[in-house]
Amino acid sequence: MGANILPVNLRITLAIALVVYLVLILVFLKNKAIELKYTLLWLAAGVAMGILIVFPEILPWFIHLLGVTDNMNGLFLICIAFLMMLLMELTSIVSRQARKIRRLTQNQAIMEREIRELKESIGEKNG
Repeated sequence: MGANILPVNLRITLAIALVVYLVLILVFLKNKAIELKYTLLWLAAGVAMGILIVFPEILPWFIHLLGVTDNMNGLFLICIAFLMMLLMELTSIVSRQARKIRRLTQNQAIMEREIRELKESIGEKNG
């Protein structure tokens, strides 16, 4: 594992892409396109990418620590694990939102019934 794992021009390109990535996340956050609590996962991924750009020898070391012999297989494994974690988080968010929508729908139906009953009782008193 040599210190020159990534060529300088690739490191510069990745650093520029990382800066653009982080700026986009901050723009989305500023425009309230995504909430802060969901942004933290993306910021953590950006920090991890930044660490790997500055210290590229960490990735092969970590991959071999996991017992994977080929660097590309290890990189795919890490990417798949990140995507699985992201999918689990998004599924959790969708489930919470579905519960909230169901609760709101039930509350609205109850309120509509109560309003209808009040109108009927007022109509009986006046009629």
